Amino acid sequence: MPRHRNHSAQKGTSQRQLRVGEMLRHALSDILRQNDIRDPELVGVSVTVTQVKPSPDMRHATVFVEPLGGVNAAATIAALNRHRGFLRGELGRGIELKFTPELRFVEDTSFAEAERIARILHSEKVARDLAAPDDHGEDTQ
Repeated sequence: MPRHRNHSAQKGTSQRQLRVGEMLRHALSDILRQNDIRDPELVGVSVTVTQVKPSPDMRHATVFVEPLGGVNAAATIAALNRHRGFLRGELGRGIELKFTPELRFVEDTSFAEAERIARILHSEKVARDLAAPDDHGEDTQ
């Protein structure tokens, strides 16, 4: 049995990763709000940076974004990934890290998932189940 085990997969996200991720999220939000990226897919599109997850070595970062209203999300994500070099350069000028991480933009599907769950909870079937009397073995004496 090995004496030293790699527990990094079991530990989860470190405090430093969370702190750096939040710093990157704020910096990217500012860059996207202030800079005019000349791409027809991004003209007039408001993008929300919901989360940034840096890798344990801080060399890579996954950026979760959602266009306002979720409209044309795939095209917006593709455009951001096309301009990730420019965004990384702008990010490097605005933050103080030893290395500016390589960026990868992905769609944040948590809003769509939350909406799907809300629709299910407000459906007639769930309302009917909640209104039904509970007769799972309760004694009526």
